[in-house]
Amino acid sequence: AIQLVESGGGSVEAGGSLRLSCDASGYHGVVYCMAWFRQGAGKDREGVARIDSSGRTWYVDSVKGRFTISRDNHKTPLYLQMNSVKPEDAATYYCAAEGAGCYAGSFAPAGYTYWGQGTQVTVDS
Repeated sequence: AIQLVESGGGSVEAGGSLRLSCDASGYHGVVYCMAWFRQGAGKDREGVARIDSSGRTWYVDSVKGRFTISRDNHKTPLYLQMNSVKPEDAATYYCAAEGAGCYAGSFAPAGYTYWGQGTQVTVDS
């Protein structure tokens, strides 16, 4: 099984930047599909960004142009560069990997197999 560990969360001022990282272990070869999700207080978990083994990326509309998901040649760490952060970006951010949903381009959490424990992001407005 793949183990995922997020880091880089913390407090950031509105308009500022933060970079989250996700390290993976327990696998051999390539982690083909990875994504970032977030869950704000009292909200459902939502997909934020996804990247496949070819480096293609997808973003939820609310973060397009502000967040960038990346990794080096389908390896880990996986990163999420968060720029122009808004108060509504405050949440616990989760790294997820693999699963039928990931391969199908879905942001439904149930379609992802492996999850990290999350890293919290707070935004000071």
